[in-house]
Amino acid sequence: MSKASIVSPLPGTFYRKPSPEEPPYKNVHDKVAEGDVIGLIEVMKSFHEVKATAAGRISAFLVENEDAVQAGQALVELAE
Repeated sequence: MSKASIVSPLPGTFYRKPSPEEPPYKNVHDKVAEGDVIGLIEVMKSFHEVKATAAGRISAFLVENEDAVQAGQALVELAE
């Protein structure tokens, strides 16, 4: 089984939910299609969508909700 990662497009704070009251965009074991939103990166009060760059099934989140992340850091591991 091959694996792929979804990486952060920029440095900031990673959020799995669109807002604190809403459910996460995706959970472990969810299927994703290329272009699906899997989370947000917040930079100076500006929010940027993180989209899947490949299709597959989420096998793990490599960072926690509200973790600080760097550009290019792996956020999600996909099993294809």
